[in-house]
Amino acid sequence: MNTNNDLFVYWTLFDNKQWKMHIAATTNGLCYIGSPNGSLADLSRWLKKRLPNSVLVQDDQKLQLYIDELSQYFEGQRQTFTVPVDLYGTPFQLSVWNALCEIPYGQTKSYSEIADYLQKPTSIRAVGTAIGANPVLIVVPCHRVIGKNGTLTGYRGGLEMKKQLLKLENKNALNEGKSMHV
Repeated sequence: MNTNNDLFVYWTLFDNKQWKMHIAATTNGLCYIGSPNGSLADLSRWLKKRLPNSVLVQDDQKLQLYIDELSQYFEGQRQTFTVPVDLYGTPFQLSVWNALCEIPYGQTKSYSEIADYLQKPTSIRAVGTAIGANPVLIVVPCHRVIGKNGTLTGYRGGLEMKKQLLKLENKNALNEGKSMHV
């Protein structure tokens, strides 16, 4: 039942051939990209925690712009996203997610570099926790954060996906004459 206080959240299933991911947006922007091959229940649990008064509505048409940009990214035709995002988190999480958006395509940063950027050099673990809670994989590029020694570390989408995303960006960055430090 809908009340005037309800927020509509529209969702669809994005299928890029390698992975299927549920994506969701409010009228203000993209708010969720699920883990590859995750379930609609994952999205529902996230909504219950972050947007308890939301009403989930499947609407492929409303999400077409987001599908288009994600498809272009996976095809190597897009390095930056122009779609609006509508992030829900604590002020600290939002600051971390905004910092992630500053990492250029084809480059990586360590957790400690993100903490230093935020002027919170002793908050490396808190930065890692905030990165792990990023609700918008790929568009908010948490896959570009690696361990200080260059190792691939945890990723909500799984380490294989992280490796593939970095490989995609590295290939395209090299094609454009950029270097990537991993």
